[in-house]
Amino acid sequence: MEICIDSLESARNAIEGGAKRLEVCSALSEGGLTPTPGLVKKIKSFSPIPVYAMLRLRAGNFVYIEEDTEVMLQDLKILKDHGADGFVFGALTLNGKINVDLCEEVLSEASPLSVTFHRAFDEVNDPMRAVETLIELGFERILTSGQKDTAKEGLELIQKLVQVAQDRIIIMPGSGITKDNIFEIKITSGAKEFHASAKRMAVISSGNRVKIGANKESSVMVTDSGLVREMVSIITV
Repeated sequence: MEICIDSLESARNAIEGGAKRLEVCSALSEGGLTPTPGLVKKIKSFSPIPVYAMLRLRAGNFVYIEEDTEVMLQDLKILKDHGADGFVFGALTLNGKINVDLCEEVLSEASPLSVTFHRAFDEVNDPMRAVETLIELGFERILTSGQKDTAKEGLELIQKLVQVAQDRIIIMPGSGITKDNIFEIKITSGAKEFHASAKRMAVISSGNRVKIGANKESSVMVTDSGLVREMVSIITV
């Protein structure tokens, strides 16, 4: 069970709930962006489980210009120095294929650490061909919702991907996975790893007086250790 988190509280709650790996991001509201080195270093100081860092410069699509690449490769080096156990990355070409050259650069810089190809996979034009490309490149796993908004909606493709991948690469369903659907997703897809945020609303004692960013709400989303524990127990039955 991999839990994606963007705060220290969420990291601690995920660990307490029995998560087996953390995907550390900033801005989960944007689908996850590169976390700060300080956050990764602090989580590494207390985490007994692997910590994978997101490499994603900005929100939006996964087609990057040369300057974007330079920034992400620099972030990779810094996060590697701060103890990241692996990375989560994805890049595409304008015509919806895997950006092989950029992926090779990232894998080379990350070595010997493992890299997960994230949900950029859900934007490729030919998912079966993309799986073979990612296997050849040497990615450890693919995070996917089966090219639908949620993994439950994309179950048919996820099942096919698991069958095609066999033991050559891990297919990890993610997006919209909850304690209520994770068993169905597991049984139907045949997947062995799962990705979720397991979040609940947490009320902050006092909100902002003015609008900073998207809103003035005095609440944030944090990982719930109980939800993580429930999902872990379901998939380990």
